[in-house]
Amino acid sequence: MRVTTRTTYWLEHAWLDTHVEPGVAVEVADGRITAVRTEVPVPPPGAEVLRGLTLPGLANAHSHAFHRALRGTVQVGSGTFWTWRELMYTFADELTPETYHALARAVYAEMALAGVSCVGEFHYVHHAPGGTRYADPNAMGEALIAAAADAGIRITLLDTAYLSSGFGEPPNAHQRRFSDGSAESWAERCSVLKERDHARIGAAIHSVRAVPAGQLATVAGWAEERRAPLHVHLSEQTAENDACLAAHGRTPTRLLADHGVLGPRTTGVHNTHLTDEDIALLGGSGTGTCMCPTTERDLADGIGPAVALQHAGSPLSLGSDSHAVIDLLEEARAMELNERLRTRTRGHWTAAALLRAASADGHAALGWQDAGSIETGMLADLTTIALDSVRTAGPVPRLGAETAVFAATAADVRHTVVGGRHVVRDGAHTLVPDVPQALARAVEALRT
Repeated sequence: MRVTTRTTYWLEHAWLDTHVEPGVAVEVADGRITAVRTEVPVPPPGAEVLRGLTLPGLANAHSHAFHRALRGTVQVGSGTFWTWRELMYTFADELTPETYHALARAVYAEMALAGVSCVGEFHYVHHAPGGTRYADPNAMGEALIAAAADAGIRITLLDTAYLSSGFGEPPNAHQRRFSDGSAESWAERCSVLKERDHARIGAAIHSVRAVPAGQLATVAGWAEERRAPLHVHLSEQTAENDACLAAHGRTPTRLLADHGVLGPRTTGVHNTHLTDEDIALLGGSGTGTCMCPTTERDLADGIGPAVALQHAGSPLSLGSDSHAVIDLLEEARAMELNERLRTRTRGHWTAAALLRAASADGHAALGWQDAGSIETGMLADLTTIALDSVRTAGPVPRLGAETAVFAATAADVRHTVVGGRHVVRDGAHTLVPDVPQALARAVEALRT
């Protein structure tokens, strides 16, 4: 017999998509919101009290968990994305299912401390170095799924097809562990992965340079058959655009369109260097855009045309990508501030629109349409921001959304609730007792 678990959370202030409401009681049963009551000035008896501004749980729509090991290390000297990539490979070479689980558990715990309740893990380190398969061909993906459970957050594992090092080139020595040999072999392997309460399975095309054009449709068809999300790194670098034009006589976006990859369940990650035709193709097909501003600026990639993409019909989501920082509020703020620098005008998005990109639209991009808002029937995922820190004190509570986006940081996250369970309470992770030490140990294991 199943036992129903019920909890009432009292939110001192709640962002209800369009405005901040004081005194909101949220009733939860079996991980879902069963009622939202406003005008509740004091906590009901027995309620869990969340003081500050409570938002829906945040969705980190683009993550490479092992890149967290590069933080600080890649800031020595100068270079480009391509020189950064060589250092990234050295860490990828050291991963095992055990070390990846330890690192991802710590990284996902860091995300929970930053208010993230769901991550989209763009996963391509599938096999042992050299390309030998583990006894369980999905051992690395299973390690990530287990790590998310251990850290108390949801995950969409975006199992990634990565088959070549460039247009017509075989994988290099580092990339052999990424490759399944063909899209058909990739599909056979990842078809074995099973969804769980906290985990959903999606697909990814690493990039047009990493999946031959003739095999793009196989990956897209796998996702279409399962109604699963499909993500792809798209036009992050001008060099990729130039190589695609040389190889196929068309832009990466046009190549994806011609092979049936674009559509409302597809998300292009970065979408930085696009033509007007590319923008029209993405927007007209309803293909989403995941912007990762802190990584895009860290790698000197450039500023993508997010405003034009959204106006064309491309929904926006946000990700921390290489984890130069893990702070979805900073990603939201950076998207607006980057556009201000580019155009020398202010106010391209409201705070509410930026919060939707970090919550509801991010969840939708990851296949969790039942998360990302504080409404009856939705998953009970909540993030509470302090309104009394040195960064957030002063503004009136009704400007809480503006305060969260333009003043707060991940350090101001006081509570994270996932499925009605308190994962972060008063700034402390309830499942991973010492997150900094867990991160330090996991990174050191890769260095040694």
